[in-house]
This record gives sequence, structure tokens and C-alpha cells, in this order.
Amino acid sequence: MPGNMLSKGEVFVVDTDAASREQLSIALQHSAYDVICFADSASLLSEAKARMPACVLLDIPPDRSALDLLKQLREENCLAPVLVTSANGSIAMAVDAIKSGATDFIEKPFRTHDIVDRIDAAIDEFAQPDEYRHRWLAGCEPLTRREGDVLEHLAAGLTNKEIARRMHLSARTVEGYRASVLKKAGARNVTDLLRRIFVQGSPSQV
Repeated sequence: MPGNMLSKGEVFVVDTDAASREQLSIALQHSAYDVICFADSASLLSEAKARMPACVLLDIPPDRSALDLLKQLREENCLAPVLVTSANGSIAMAVDAIKSGATDFIEKPFRTHDIVDRIDAAIDEFAQPDEYRHRWLAGCEPLTRREGDVLEHLAAGLTNKEIARRMHLSARTVEGYRASVLKKAGARNVTDLLRRIFVQGSPSQV
């Protein structure tokens, strides 16, 4: 970290590729983060039990094993935002990551300064009090705050790319949240979703 610069918090970086860990570590330290790198899931889980980082950056290898780590972190009450990176930028992978507790999904290859910006945004959002309330359907599983934000932008007619820019997320992440919202509502598509919310009876608050 540059001298005389206060730490913005500790970031755990999990990636099996040593070169990638080194590159991310340098970029994050230059942006005033303390960084601890891990080559495997077991080491991170052990460290996470001792203390909670400000953020976790988790790479998902082709065998998808890191998704299990993500679920374990959430089950063990590690509430820090987790940003997932993957060379597999499919919608299915993004949906699985979001369902498992990821805050953001970032496709490889990426620019390190973009990663730093996304980590900044995730930590800032995590620090805000969770006082959001969203229009939703009675009897349906409640939305998370980010799902509610995506819903509001969809209702305003924004595209996935526009929502991604507004929320400082990747388009794949937005697609993941949108798929989750549609599933919770049992809606076929966004038009069906909005019709149910704004036409069928009085909307509920979550």
C-alpha cells in the first residue's frame, strides 16, 4: 500500500492462478486495500472464521467448485460482499453465482481498475443501512435489496446494460438478478412480471 494512506479495508482474493493473484493484489494495494491471497478454498474458510474481510474476490474455475465455497461463506454468516470472477461468462453461471450469494459477477478477461471500482461500489453499498422497501407480490418470496433495485429499473424501462451502468454491475450480474426476480414471481418474462405487480391488486411491501 502506498505510504501514508489509510487502509480502506481487507480484501480476500481467491484464485488458483498465481499471476492473477499477484496482479489483483498489486492493484488493490495501490488503491489502499490490505490484501490476503488464497490459492484454495480451505485456506480462505479457515481465515474467514477468524475475521470478516471488507470484501471477497472469488474466482470460479471450470469445475465450479468455488460455488460451494460461496455457499459455505454465507452459511457461516460471512456477510461481506463477494464478487465472483469467471472465464465462463454464461447467464447460467451468473444466475448460479447470484443464487449462491454473490454480490456481483465479473467475466474474464477484465481490467484490474474495473475490479477495484466494483469492489469500492460493493463495499460502499454494504456499509449503507438496509432500509430499502420494494413493491412486490403478496405470497411470493421476498426480494433482496439488489433484486428490488433491479426490479425498479426494469419497471422504469431500462435495459440490462443501462441497469448495469446505473448499479455499477456487469450485464451478466443484472441478468442473474433479473432471472431470480422472475423465478420468485413465477413470471414468464419482464412484461408478465410488471403486469402482475402493477395490475393485479395492490402491491405489497417487503
